[in-house]
Amino acid sequence: MSVSTYLDKLHYRSRQNRWLRYFAIFNRIALAAGFLPAGFVKINGERFTDLHNLHPLGGYLEALFHTGYYYTFIGIAQVAAAVLLLIPRTALLGALLYLPIIVNICILSFAVRFQGSLLTAPLMILANLYLLCWDYHKLRLIFPWNYGTGRSALPPPEEMTFRFPIKFVAAVVATVLLVFASVVWVMRNALMPMNRVPECRTRCAGSTDPEACLEFCECVHTRGETLDNCLEAYERAVG
Repeated sequence: MSVSTYLDKLHYRSRQNRWLRYFAIFNRIALAAGFLPAGFVKINGERFTDLHNLHPLGGYLEALFHTGYYYTFIGIAQVAAAVLLLIPRTALLGALLYLPIIVNICILSFAVRFQGSLLTAPLMILANLYLLCWDYHKLRLIFPWNYGTGRSALPPPEEMTFRFPIKFVAAVVATVLLVFASVVWVMRNALMPMNRVPECRTRCAGSTDPEACLEFCECVHTRGETLDNCLEAYERAVG
């Protein structure tokens, strides 16, 4: 019996068991409950924990809190994964989005030896993997033992053509140019700390308020304050 056939039969038998179906529903609800509060805290711009900054995880979370909309983005991703898990038709998409987030949390917990999630994070990974296995029939084509089945949906070699995709290439070039122009515009119009003090000071010559810009550079690179605080001080100086 091939691996593909064995897994198909195992999955079929599992899907026949109502208790295993109830367990999948329980995992979806439990995982969603784990991410919704944490996600809303980040979306609301609140600190996730009251750990001291000298604590290994506290220092990491404090720095993460000062990343601005990246902190909010993580919260949105967590809430999105939780909501998708609660909707039967999107549960698989939610599990796929949930997995890299919870794996990152688990590795972080062990790296900083944070006992608060040393148990829950691995269990949440296992629950997530169970949901992925529960939807194996939707994911089966990505595995190498189902290669033949996946190939059947592709055109045979004799039907392939050498017609040059002019529109596609033009769209790729236009996209690259658009991204490049957008980044250049942001670099020129936004106050950037750059990587080093000399680079930051060089950009201040063409700014609207060179003195405030130089103070911003000192704030970031010399005094080591957070980017948010330095930007607020700059806005007050120029405003």
